[in-house]
Amino acid sequence: MPKAPAEEIEIAGHQVRLTSPDKIMFPERGYTKRDVFEYYRAVGDGIMRALRNRPTTLQRFPDGIGGEAFFQKRIPQRGVPEWVRTAQITFPSKRTAVELCPADLAHVAWAAQMGTVVFHPWPVRGDAPDNPDELRIDLDPQPGMSFADVVSTAGVLREVLDELGWGGFPKTSGGRGAHVYVRIEPRWSFVDVRRAAIALAREAERRRPELITTAWWKEERGDRVFLDFNQMARDRTITCAYSLRANERATASAPVTWDELPDVEPDDFDLRSLPKRFAEVGDPHAAIDDVAHDLAPLLEWVERDEKNGLGDMPYPPDHPKMPGEPPRVQPSKMNHANWTSEG
Repeated sequence: MPKAPAEEIEIAGHQVRLTSPDKIMFPERGYTKRDVFEYYRAVGDGIMRALRNRPTTLQRFPDGIGGEAFFQKRIPQRGVPEWVRTAQITFPSKRTAVELCPADLAHVAWAAQMGTVVFHPWPVRGDAPDNPDELRIDLDPQPGMSFADVVSTAGVLREVLDELGWGGFPKTSGGRGAHVYVRIEPRWSFVDVRRAAIALAREAERRRPELITTAWWKEERGDRVFLDFNQMARDRTITCAYSLRANERATASAPVTWDELPDVEPDDFDLRSLPKRFAEVGDPHAAIDDVAHDLAPLLEWVERDEKNGLGDMPYPPDHPKMPGEPPRVQPSKMNHANWTSEG
């Protein structure tokens, strides 16, 4: 069968080249590179709300999801259109990188042309890369937990956010979990925002300790939903709203309303169904940028917790040791020597 010719497509005022449009990207479903490309065009307004001006790591699958994949944290050295915008980010190691920073839908289409399936934006904007403007709460069900347990956990978070007077925006993860996003003023550091995420998670845990856990070590989590506060650590990213996931079903991370959340299943939303839903109901996250909240109430909770003996939590293993961080030793292996050497 002859190879389909390359095409030049105008998107957001730019010419985007689509090569090998018939290349299979999702073998189980038979979805091609053109299907992925057109999917992102169809949910354009939604994914741009999630990506606009955010430094973004690309999860690329040049030979489809059955082939090798890699995370691209640096813009390619060659073949980049002159209109592509970038932003410099700083890793915990203090090294820097220049990442794609989508200014319009052409940037998303260009990434899809390069085999990008999954988009992982930082919780910052390119003009303030050290100050998160998005508080992300990751609901991670432990083995044996159901999506109904995730929904119940999200309901507790909604209750806490409502009491703060904050607007939270839920979405499916495209896998077994869910995410809740809150816009915040970009005035605080990653360290501050992560501590605020810990305080919020602890408050939810207090209300339903049999359902919710903040335990970093898996051996302590049990059959509960883990609120992963370390997703707010520098260089940690979450699959954005409307991004596809690299699984055989081609599911997508789908924004939903709070009222819808109890009635959905993660597999409801995929490359075919989500564009149809978007055309029919629009974007449930359309108002996410309307209000940016003051983080001060959560930082007050941080101080309250510290007075009650609840300080910082361990950072991810690839993160430099941080001031005030407890030992990165799982509790079953903890002893006095661990504590005095690391604490």
